[in-house]
Amino acid sequence: MKARRANSRGRILAAAADVAREAGPGSLSLDAVASRAGVSKGGLLYNFPTKAKLMQGLVENYLDAFEKALEERTTEASDESVLAAYIRLSADNCEKPKPSASWMFSAIAEDPEFLTPIKAFKRQLFERLKGETDDLGSLLVCFLAIEGLRSMDLFDSDVLSPEERKLLVSSLLKIAG
Repeated sequence: MKARRANSRGRILAAAADVAREAGPGSLSLDAVASRAGVSKGGLLYNFPTKAKLMQGLVENYLDAFEKALEERTTEASDESVLAAYIRLSADNCEKPKPSASWMFSAIAEDPEFLTPIKAFKRQLFERLKGETDDLGSLLVCFLAIEGLRSMDLFDSDVLSPEERKLLVSSLLKIAG
């Protein structure tokens, strides 16, 4: 029974991601997600009791995927540091088109715990990065610059040209060593 639940949870999250990409997360409908996932609305609500919990599940799923991509880039076979991998992955992520982030405000208003996994992930990542460098100042510059880039991208307020973004990333990679 647990394997089936995990399977339906995964299908629901994949369907929600598809619907969010197509209609925008703010227009995400539980009925549309259930239909796309091939589950009843009750089945969806069993896994995600509210739309906010579904959105939180999407965020947690994204963070898990980012962590796996980070691990793949920093295997022993690779000579890329965790910081360099974080910079490259984040910059690549910012290049992908995204819908408006207005949905995030409604999710936070409905459930302030929405940000908990994001904060925990970023804190854990920062601690990991701190453990791998002797130069905290350079780490702070790189980490905050990338977080700023991600924030501008998330809130559709990017003021950098493609050339400036490229220069930023290459400069950060030089700092990261």
